[in-house]
Amino acid sequence: MIINIPNLNERMHLLEKISYFKIFDYCIFVCIMKYDFPDNQNKILPNILGLKSVEEIALSEFEGFLKAEIQLTESLTGRTRFNVSYILKIHKLALSHLYTFAGKYRDVNMSKGGFTFAAARFLPETMNTFEKEILSTLPNKYRIKDDLIKDIAKVHGELLFIHPFREGNGRTARILANIMCRKQGYDALKFELITEKEFDVYVSAVQLSASKNYQKMEDLVRFIFPG
Repeated sequence: MIINIPNLNERMHLLEKISYFKIFDYCIFVCIMKYDFPDNQNKILPNILGLKSVEEIALSEFEGFLKAEIQLTESLTGRTRFNVSYILKIHKLALSHLYTFAGKYRDVNMSKGGFTFAAARFLPETMNTFEKEILSTLPNKYRIKDDLIKDIAKVHGELLFIHPFREGNGRTARILANIMCRKQGYDALKFELITEKEFDVYVSAVQLSASKNYQKMEDLVRFIFPG
C-alpha cells in the first residue's frame, strides 16, 4: 500500500502556498463564520498564548492544524484506525498550544445560522454511537474508489453535524477526511475548490447528514476528490 506522505519540499510548499485558504482570507473567514451561543458567550476565547485579536488567534489556529496534519500524515500506516480517540488526537495536536480545551468535548451548546448542533451534555454518548455505527465499520482497505468517497462523505457529514468541539470542528473534520484519503494512497481532498459559491451547498450537505441523507455530501466529495 502506498501512502502519500509530504516530504520536506512538499511541506515547504504547503507553508508557502498557505493559500490552502490564504492567511488573510482565512482570518477574515474565521471572523465572519461565528457560532451562536446562549448567554452571550460568543467572544474571543481565553487562550494560553494570551492573544487578543481575532486575526492573531486565527493565524495561530491555522499553524496548529497545518502542523497536526503533517504530523498525522507522517505517522500514518496501513493499520491506522479511525475512531473517537483519533478524532480527539487531531484536535489536541492542533490546538493544545492555544487552548486548554484541546482534545476535549465542548461543554456549551452551539448553533450556526439557525442550525443547532448536538447537545453538549450528550456528546460522549453521541460520539460513542458515531464510533459504533460508522467509524468501526470502515474497512481497512477499499477496492472501489466510490466506496471510499461514500464513507468519507458519511464520516465528514456526521462529524460536522455533531460538532463535538468548542472550536476547530470543520478543520478537524477536513484533516480526518484527508487522512482517510491518504491511507488509501490518494492525495488530500481539494477543499480549496469549495469557494463562497459552493459554501451554501456544503452547509446544506451537513444539515442533510443529520437525517442520514448523505447524497449531497457524496456529490461534494466527488467534486473535490483528487484526480
